[in-house]
Amino acid sequence: MYYVYILRCKDNSLYTGYTTDVGRRFSEHCSGGGKGAKYTHSKTPVSIEAVWSCESRSAAMRLESFIKRLTKQKKEELIADNTVLHEKYSDRLCVCEYNAEDRTAVYENKKS
Repeated sequence: MYYVYILRCKDNSLYTGYTTDVGRRFSEHCSGGGKGAKYTHSKTPVSIEAVWSCESRSAAMRLESFIKRLTKQKKEELIADNTVLHEKYSDRLCVCEYNAEDRTAVYENKKS
């Protein structure tokens, strides 16, 4: 299982990435060492804002790329209610499974 996540940084900017272990990856971003992303070395992540689960690495990479292209305002909408991803972008993404209780979903991208 792969996960796509959005981190909030100390300067209130947002960082999007994908991983197989969100907790480990967040620690790597926060450590400031060589394992975190270049962006988070100077921005200092402070919280995990949203997480989506994906069935495959390729689906996670596509979802990450899709989210990275959104404006900050659209990313904030996703953070406030991550069901927005399916509701507003269902023409681009397929939700395979959605858990309303913990607000997580398994996504598989539509083939173009």
